[in-house]
Amino acid sequence: FGSLQEHAYPADELMPLTCRGRVRGQEPSRGDVDDALGKFSLTLIDTLDTLVVLNKTKEFEEAVKKVIKDVNLDNDIVVSVFETNIRVLGGLLGGHSVAIMLKEKGEYMQWYSGELLHMAKELGYKLLPAFNTTSGLPYPRVNLKFGVRHPEARTGTETDTCTACAGTLILEFAALSRFTGTSIFEEYARKALDFIWEKRQRSSNLVGVTINIHTGDWVRKDSGVGAGIDSYYEYLLKAYVLLGDDSFLERFNTHYDAIMRYISQPPLLLDVHIHKPMLNARTWMDSLLAFFPGLQVLKGDIRPAIETHEMLYQVIKKHNFLPEAFTTDFRVHWAQHPLRPEFAESTYFLYKATGDPYYLEVGKTLIENLNKYARVPCGFAAMKDVRTGSHEDRMDSFFLAEMFKYLYLLFADKEDMIFDIEDYIFTTEAHLLPLWLSTTNQTISKKNTTTEYTELDDSNFDWTCPNTQILFPNDPMFAQSIREPLKNVVDKSCPRGISRAEESLGSGPKPPLRARDFMASNPEHLEILKKMGVSLIHLKDGRVQLVQHAVQAASSLDAEDGLRFMQEMIELSSQQQKEQQLPPRAVQIVSHPFFGRVVLTAGPAQFGMDLSKHKAGTRGFVATIKPYNGCSEITNPEAVKEKIALMQRGQCMFAEKARNIQKAGAIGGIVIDDNEGSSSDTAPLFQMAGDGKNTDDITIPMLFLFNKEGNIILDAIREYEAVEVLLSDKAKDRATIFKGKMIPNYIIDSNLEMENMDQKLSENDSHKQNSEEAASASQDVGAVSEEPEEGESSDATDPDSLSPANADSDSVSFSNQDSYVPGTDEASAPEPACAQGDSQPQEQKTETESTSKVNWDNKVQPMESILADWNEDIEAFEMMEKDEL
Repeated sequence: FGSLQEHAYPADELMPLTCRGRVRGQEPSRGDVDDALGKFSLTLIDTLDTLVVLNKTKEFEEAVKKVIKDVNLDNDIVVSVFETNIRVLGGLLGGHSVAIMLKEKGEYMQWYSGELLHMAKELGYKLLPAFNTTSGLPYPRVNLKFGVRHPEARTGTETDTCTACAGTLILEFAALSRFTGTSIFEEYARKALDFIWEKRQRSSNLVGVTINIHTGDWVRKDSGVGAGIDSYYEYLLKAYVLLGDDSFLERFNTHYDAIMRYISQPPLLLDVHIHKPMLNARTWMDSLLAFFPGLQVLKGDIRPAIETHEMLYQVIKKHNFLPEAFTTDFRVHWAQHPLRPEFAESTYFLYKATGDPYYLEVGKTLIENLNKYARVPCGFAAMKDVRTGSHEDRMDSFFLAEMFKYLYLLFADKEDMIFDIEDYIFTTEAHLLPLWLSTTNQTISKKNTTTEYTELDDSNFDWTCPNTQILFPNDPMFAQSIREPLKNVVDKSCPRGISRAEESLGSGPKPPLRARDFMASNPEHLEILKKMGVSLIHLKDGRVQLVQHAVQAASSLDAEDGLRFMQEMIELSSQQQKEQQLPPRAVQIVSHPFFGRVVLTAGPAQFGMDLSKHKAGTRGFVATIKPYNGCSEITNPEAVKEKIALMQRGQCMFAEKARNIQKAGAIGGIVIDDNEGSSSDTAPLFQMAGDGKNTDDITIPMLFLFNKEGNIILDAIREYEAVEVLLSDKAKDRATIFKGKMIPNYIIDSNLEMENMDQKLSENDSHKQNSEEAASASQDVGAVSEEPEEGESSDATDPDSLSPANADSDSVSFSNQDSYVPGTDEASAPEPACAQGDSQPQEQKTETESTSKVNWDNKVQPMESILADWNEDIEAFEMMEKDEL
């Protein structure tokens, strides 16, 4: 908080690597992520009630005065309705709640006259134009000054919104109505919830991820408890708690029954299709579902909460943080981690429910990892890649608003608190709303009773509060007995199931052709394809495209074989793309005052030393070469010898630069992008290609930094002159960097000012580096892209088309298929959890993309059913490829 005030205020966020504020429009756009920024000192408002929880009452009082004096809500800027509601409106209401509590106590805030509530009401009115739709669902964005559909608003043309975006308003809007006596806010939020409930899929009682705000049609029909839906379920249950309206509980129970029936596959929570809930929509999970065990505690269903939480904790122990997405066999799918607080939230609720000290150990691990891997001189930096430990110049407001709050509350005793936390309910952003609002200014009559509510089997709700015998069993071993069977679920993957195609190899007719055996030049293979209804088209770029028309197959069984062949080909084509990619690397600044705490994402080179095979990495001081582009003989070899050379991209091949600095005696090289403002925050991973010749003569490591990350090193040189870095495949523990001496990991407090680290180095013999290596051969979706300039070559391959050629055919394109031999067997979705004794270690050499797999069983399906399944899976695959958290 101190760094926020010193380096960032009044900006919306702190940029902890460059020690400055993030102002929208002055930094490269991050797309939808920037919709949370409205030039209204976002982090300060979001953090107000956290200061009181941490007993920082003086700081809170000063912060409230700053907000009242400086914050302007009338900016001509387009913001997310959802983010502005939960962070800013919620922050103002949470601040108001604790302000009036402190005023009643008589020591602090005696001057306060509801100024934060007045600002909240002003903001509420600015959000209301978003609800100007026939459905009552809000537009996803609104202009704070001009609303929506105004000529100057630059918004209002959107047609779709996420379910959580429209369904996560009731707590803040109802609280605003109850505080002010103005009913319109609660009315609008209720109308949006009513519409979503009416549009649920009636047979499964599930909701999709994205809905059309005008028609109510589901745009994305996959359903889970993670990104896009998460807080909709949370707010149904919490709206019942805060407002006392039974219809919200009825709706939540109906949805919860569907979740436990279809989505919960203990310990996993997997997305399904709302209209075919027995069919999984994807084989990976996103990190936002980590909130769900905490919600299950509030619901009273403790066993699955313990199971899912334990699985997530094992993933964290494997990667230090929870990746943004990970597969069902616990490999990294999306490698970022923006310091999300959902897992800490669930840990807090599980500890309060069970009293099991195990969850204090979990919290201790979270704190240690934050201090060890995320703490940087000006705050805590998001992880760009949990595999390499590289950082992103980002510290979202929810880190101070939620993470600090939940971790403090986890360890706080009752006497540490200046008020009773049980008198409040947490919003999804962990803001505090007092429970007495349920009986104050009840401006809404309870007319929105749930329609067509189906009475559920009572056995589903044996655990519902206040059944304290089950929720709080008088058995200290209760939670441990549930965790025990799951202790190896992450490290020891289950044996994968046998696909129908593989099964038929052992018994029954052999498949006419396997995708991995296919050769486009083999006439016999082409004849088999023709029989299966698959035709081959030669494209102008040298690739060939396979297209299947099931109606052209010789028989329905041949058509089924063709569908299976196409499915295998999609998986193998996706895998081929993965194998062409190299993982990201890390540049870690290890000299004063960074001491290994700043890690930059670096692009790899297809030549030179392979850092994944040299685990110690290459360490040395950096030096700028002359000429800076490195395209001719180095004129300052004395400055470069035994150092890591810094050079600018452009004007010649990467390999030529490498040869020139190697000849000058450099032990490594870093190429910095010459495109001003480029950043790993917004650009895909860059991979340096060779020059088309033999590059075996290049033996030093070469890495690529975008302009923003490169400037961090250049700025450090200007300020500190001698800057030492470590080039490696992943960030190293500081105990390793300093050969037995490491920087103490201080317990988190609210003051982020940097200690004098020179005097703090101390022996720590008890610390051992975690030797577990994260799978470094994997890549995020779309993570590799090279854009050569001015003679620099690229051998990156355009992504192959995986979408159907038209509505009644299926196609796949690929390159060099004559010699196509994948590196591993076909991908197959593993079983969610292992039976005891069945677990076996399974080495994963590559990460294959999980794309639209069909689970074939022994039954011969009707042709129409097969085609329907295929089209649904293809539709789901296309949506997953576009999906962003």
